[in-house]
Amino acid sequence: MAVTVLVPTALQKFTNNQATLTCSGTNIGELFDSLEANCPGIKSRLCDEKGQPRRFLNLYVNSEDIRFLEGIDTPLKDGDEVSIVPAVAGG
Repeated sequence: MAVTVLVPTALQKFTNNQATLTCSGTNIGELFDSLEANCPGIKSRLCDEKGQPRRFLNLYVNSEDIRFLEGIDTPLKDGDEVSIVPAVAGG
């Protein structure tokens, strides 16, 4: 199963400067493992020590925020697009 992952510039040092990757996984948690296998070191930037997405990252599956779906258990299917978006704060 192929899932397209859109990687922000800040994390592209782990992806050989690629903004788009094709990975696999039946849910977000498995996708994180697939990303780590292909891009060593990236998972620790995406997940905390409990395996949950870091607070400063927003993850979207086909433009739907996973916080309003099933979190890391959000199912993925062939052709889905996952966007990793760093949170922006300030004033």
